[in-house]
Amino acid sequence: MEYNVHTLPNGIRLLHVPSASAISHACIIINSGSRDETESQAGLAHFIEHLIFKRTEKRNTNQILNRLESVGADLNAYTTKEYTCIHASFLHPYLDRTLELFNDIVFHSTFPEEEMEKEKGVILDEIASYLDQPEEAIYDDFEDMVFADHSLGRNILGTTESVNQLSQQDIKDFIAANYHTDKIVVAVLGNYSLPKAVKIFTKYYEEIPQNLHQDNRKAPAKSPVITRIDQKPIMQAHTMIGSTAYSLHHPFKTGLLLLNNLLCGTGMSSILNLQIREKHGIAYSIESGYSPLSDTGIFTLYFGTDKEKVNRAQSLIYKEFKKIRENPLTEVQLQKAKNKFIGQIALGEENRIGLIVSMAKSLIDYNKIDSLETVFQKIQAVNTQDMAQIADEILDEKNLSVLTFYPLA
Repeated sequence: MEYNVHTLPNGIRLLHVPSASAISHACIIINSGSRDETESQAGLAHFIEHLIFKRTEKRNTNQILNRLESVGADLNAYTTKEYTCIHASFLHPYLDRTLELFNDIVFHSTFPEEEMEKEKGVILDEIASYLDQPEEAIYDDFEDMVFADHSLGRNILGTTESVNQLSQQDIKDFIAANYHTDKIVVAVLGNYSLPKAVKIFTKYYEEIPQNLHQDNRKAPAKSPVITRIDQKPIMQAHTMIGSTAYSLHHPFKTGLLLLNNLLCGTGMSSILNLQIREKHGIAYSIESGYSPLSDTGIFTLYFGTDKEKVNRAQSLIYKEFKKIRENPLTEVQLQKAKNKFIGQIALGEENRIGLIVSMAKSLIDYNKIDSLETVFQKIQAVNTQDMAQIADEILDEKNLSVLTFYPLA
């Protein structure tokens, strides 16, 4: 897909992606997330993401929310371990309005004390709700186990204790230390010429003071293999299996994405879905995931089943892992896996807001954006030897940690 990049003297970049659609999409991505918090600040990045919608120097909450919703647009935001993202979808005439609002909430929020107290209550409810969903909570507990004593292991929401003690000064200090202008991308996908997009972008972002990136992130140490059972007041057992994995910059990243998709990724025809759910009928939910990060990654496999079936399900999963390691994929099998993965990626391009966010992240992570053809070429370049080595490194039972939420007797 055609794109252009324009960089302001302060380092903030515009990613311009032309599209003939009447619907436009935009986002502002900040390369700052929960991993950049200290232990006492746990939940701060997410807290800030909530609070920027509350009050700015010239708008109250209603004015912020209605600025785009009044013209039928959709405005939302999220926080991850490494990013904060605000995004919007809107009709063609409202680009100026959207980029001005992004500027206002990101750079001119006031974080009043009364709004902070109200939002703490909202987040504490979010934490309580999340703890009531073991199929969600186990992911964060597993990351905490694998990334022990590192900020990557902490829940993005924080804890009741950490959220309650967050202060206005914490917010100001965090933004000053982590909102680096050369690690911020404003991305626009729509029917706009480059000069028009640059003009609007420059109007709202050239006056932002320069705050250049300093890499303070530390990669997590390799954790020991752990097997842990936590008893919970739940009806069904939930299990996570996995380990640390390749980073965004590792040459085997594409191969592991392919292997993950083959194992238990998108769709019902994955190896483990067919074996564990369809053939043996012992797990309603089973899915694998691979999340590459800037300096590490994590591979996980989750399943939920009756407590009497946990050991059998785990044995069957390890059996499949062993089969893949001892019987490497043939050229025909690998090409089928590639065709499926490529098709899924191509269909995903139809999600325009997902596409522009993904492109903006790529610009931050790699300082470039691969075309769809290049992405497909990278997938096609993965060979059977690569896949055998990846499987041997990632799916070896002796290297896998296990966390199980087990119902109380």
